[in-house]
Amino acid sequence: MLADPSSLPTDRAVLSQPPKAGLSCKMVLQAVGKVLRKSKAKPNGKKPATEEKKMYLEPEYARSRITDVGFKELVVLPREIDLNEWLASNTTTFFHHVNLQYSTISEFCTGEACQTMAVCNTQYYWYDERGKKVKCTAPQYVDFVMSSVQKLVTDEDVFPTKYGREFPSSFEALVKKICKYLFHVLAHIYWSHFKETLALELHGHLNTLYAHFILFAREFNLLDPKETAVMDDLTEVLCSGGGRGGGGGAGASGGGAGAQNHGKER
Repeated sequence: MLADPSSLPTDRAVLSQPPKAGLSCKMVLQAVGKVLRKSKAKPNGKKPATEEKKMYLEPEYARSRITDVGFKELVVLPREIDLNEWLASNTTTFFHHVNLQYSTISEFCTGEACQTMAVCNTQYYWYDERGKKVKCTAPQYVDFVMSSVQKLVTDEDVFPTKYGREFPSSFEALVKKICKYLFHVLAHIYWSHFKETLALELHGHLNTLYAHFILFAREFNLLDPKETAVMDDLTEVLCSGGGRGGGGGAGASGGGAGAQNHGKER
């Protein structure tokens, strides 16, 4: 059973500020066009060359946050909260915020621009309910992720909200699976759509969300280090200071995800 939100600590307030709303299509296109022209880059979606400097690692952008709070302390399990309640509440919140963050650049993440779900040299594949590998575009992959996670977090047998209902024995494994999916989406936003995020002045929201999410996942061992290695450079920059601004240098319904790195599937 999920705890009453009013009884939970206020750590989630740091993510309660949604990305700026009310941006017209014309405003978005003008902002993005300005940044792309300035950088002399072609419209996004195609992964940058290996030697190209990653914009999201540049200090002026990496320092941007919507709060200066230290997430390392905020992700710790409160003494009065059950572990599964805490995992359920935070996982649901992260899902909604990652979905919202992706929605801000979704019109630029098209089948033509992002023909594969790629991050650096890693390509992710979706696996259907029969375990068959499905090669899909990035927007298709994200749609599979969001639909699958939405189905899980609204399933009373998995994320119970009524008094007396128990969490399933596989709950922690399902949370880990969800976190893996959400990490893939966040990594893709950074890798393929950071210029658009920057043009919309939403990089502070993205950095805050990423730092909070990674530190929470670390606290409860929800992500395999091998899975997140593709973004280790960003994680070091955003999370080395405990998530503060200016930091330094199985058994789920639906399908699943897999990755291929340097031609080898893992």
